[in-house]
Amino acid sequence: MKIVYCIPSLYNSGGMERVLSNKANYLADIRGSEVVIITTEQQHRKPFFHFSEKIIFYDLSINYTAIQKYSVLKRFYWELLYKKKHKKKLSCLLKKLHADIVISMFAGEEYFLYRINDGSKKVLEIHFSKYFREQRNRKGIWKGIDWFKSHVDEYIVRQYAAFVVLTNEDKSYWGDWPNIHVIPNGYTKMENGELSNERKKQIVAVGRLVEQKGYDRLIAAWNLIALQLPDWKLQIYGEGELYDELLEMVESYKLLDSVEINAPVRDIHLVYQSSAILVMSSRYEGLSMVLIEAMNYGLPVIAFSSPCGPKDIISDGIDGFLVPDGDIHLLAEKILLLAQNKKLRIQMGKSALIKAQVFSFDKIMKEWEKLFFSLCSVSL
Repeated sequence: MKIVYCIPSLYNSGGMERVLSNKANYLADIRGSEVVIITTEQQHRKPFFHFSEKIIFYDLSINYTAIQKYSVLKRFYWELLYKKKHKKKLSCLLKKLHADIVISMFAGEEYFLYRINDGSKKVLEIHFSKYFREQRNRKGIWKGIDWFKSHVDEYIVRQYAAFVVLTNEDKSYWGDWPNIHVIPNGYTKMENGELSNERKKQIVAVGRLVEQKGYDRLIAAWNLIALQLPDWKLQIYGEGELYDELLEMVESYKLLDSVEINAPVRDIHLVYQSSAILVMSSRYEGLSMVLIEAMNYGLPVIAFSSPCGPKDIISDGIDGFLVPDGDIHLLAEKILLLAQNKKLRIQMGKSALIKAQVFSFDKIMKEWEKLFFSLCSVSL
């Protein structure tokens, strides 16, 4: 079976890129599928995560990032031209590839991929919740554009042979359509998969330094309790547009001795293994790979109960804590509670490890293969 994935780029260290590397490597190396990945923004940069040598890569060199800072009208005009070029290049390539399945990761081509007649079955998968556009809370005309696109999405997703969401909560937002499927992200431990040894009194947060991840809320919460935890550190791993702003916030709170903002690392499992707690402060998510990864290493987790994701992973008070979205004082209280109670951390960490098995990678990939074979009318 030949399977094609469409994604903007692979050089970022985000969850979507990590998920794709795991799935593509499994399909190519374990299942013997022909896997092709088509990007639009890669521009000869090295992928952040490891990909099998068996996988074939194409970059269409569309470069949507070049128009991101344009004014609304100018960007609208150029985006139409770029979409037209994108569709033409992608259509030509797909007709040469003769794929069985082509998958859009909801990052640009979803508006026209289903109209390309190359003989393949088209699948759309989303790594956010339905309302991710509106959850960005943009102002002015952008607020109206996000609202409009969210409604267009409802039409678009129904045009695909299959539409895959990450959680049952998100499925409930879209509706009970015949083509909708729930397949969460799965995670495979590294070979060196030892559990957390709490070698460091360290609280870790992982993700891009963008508005969505809510690190401003996490730093504000840490500021409330840092003096009560003089031996502890908050370690943030990520890169992005808000680095300078977050660093200024750390400096203004005089937290430079206890908060570090680090570049992303490929061996993030080593960070989990030496940490004691993971905190996720996101304003919205799809299904957080970070939570699942940390729980796989026996870390108790704390997260805001933001729309989609955390509630599908964390059982409040058992394997972690769910905090009402935006309640910074309660977030600080839960961090303090776990930091000061090793027995509770160990107890919750054991429960987290058990919960993580629900997201076993092999189990999740069987769901994907079942979907692929059903679309192609092939029996397992």
